[in-house]
Amino acid sequence: MTDNIILIVTISLIIIFSPFFAKILRLPTTPIEIILGSLLGYVGFLHDEHLFDLVAEFGFLYLMFIAGTEINLKNVLKTPVSVMKKVVVYLAVLYGFSIAFSVQFDLGKIFIVLLPLISVGLVATLAKEYGKTPWIALSMTVGGIGEVASIVILTISSAALKSGFGLGLFQTIMALLAFLLFMFLLFRSMQLLFWWFPKVAIALMPHNDNKEQDIRLSMGIFFLLIGAMLFLHLELAFGAFLAGIFIPTFFEHKHELPEKLASFGFGFLIPIFFIHIGSSFDLNALWINGLIREAVIITVVMILMRLIASLVFIKELGLIDTVLFGLSHSMPLTLLIAMATLAYTANSIDQLHYYAFILAALFQVISVMIIIKLIHIYKMRKAKD
Repeated sequence: MTDNIILIVTISLIIIFSPFFAKILRLPTTPIEIILGSLLGYVGFLHDEHLFDLVAEFGFLYLMFIAGTEINLKNVLKTPVSVMKKVVVYLAVLYGFSIAFSVQFDLGKIFIVLLPLISVGLVATLAKEYGKTPWIALSMTVGGIGEVASIVILTISSAALKSGFGLGLFQTIMALLAFLLFMFLLFRSMQLLFWWFPKVAIALMPHNDNKEQDIRLSMGIFFLLIGAMLFLHLELAFGAFLAGIFIPTFFEHKHELPEKLASFGFGFLIPIFFIHIGSSFDLNALWINGLIREAVIITVVMILMRLIASLVFIKELGLIDTVLFGLSHSMPLTLLIAMATLAYTANSIDQLHYYAFILAALFQVISVMIIIKLIHIYKMRKAKD
């Protein structure tokens, strides 16, 4: 009982004081939460607890949900063909670089999947801090497409690691294809319904809403799609991400809703997820021979390959915003940790590389957030001059 009280108090204090530390150190809040979680977990104030794990998992899913709310599918489908072609080239460069690097250094097939992972979860935190700038808007669009590809690959890889390349993998692929087809038909049906009967959307989410009907419906969609993922044995993050896309796509009249949903998440659930990530990393592992070197190499490679691939968009964004765009995709924290954990559990990577990927995920968040902050300050000063 005493341990659980200490756990609750510690989490509460981290949530309360992380913004103050972030302001003093001039760092984003996210890496502060991870670092504090790691340090306080090491000294024993944070420990494994089922409820802590459960809320952290829910925080991760809610982060993916918030990331989805940043993407309006109608706008994505209106993306010019020229830009879509560049998105394909961007992803092709990432996976081509990953294949070449993994083959050159004989790293194994799982590295081909791990290195190009894209997650827009932390891009959503950038949008909250820096606003809807052109590079963030494009990052969300391209990242959304890339994340769908990453989660599809994650789902298939997860099935392959657990059941091998047999019947289980085939069933997972068929379930995934069937779900994607169903979601496509559902999106089209809702698009037609709301086009013919626009008042339906307002009835579901009225302008004058004193019963928080918009929040209730949002949470209902969120849990329904997570339930569908559980039933189909697919990646839960995929369902949460798609649930988020529903909100801006079909309820455009509720402009303030994504902000309301994000405020709750970033003020409560999402910090617990980042604290849990920090607490799950054993600081004693830092003494493993070669660990930090491997983590730094993975960090540098993952950032460089995204910066190189992002040059595809230099005409649209200019050099500085292209760099920011590439950096924004260099923090696939959630998916990288999830996939590394699956690979380690299935004995596809050894303990050294497992800890290296966890540490690299932290290095990426901290270093990229700081670099983006410095570049943003430079841009602001340049704009004033």
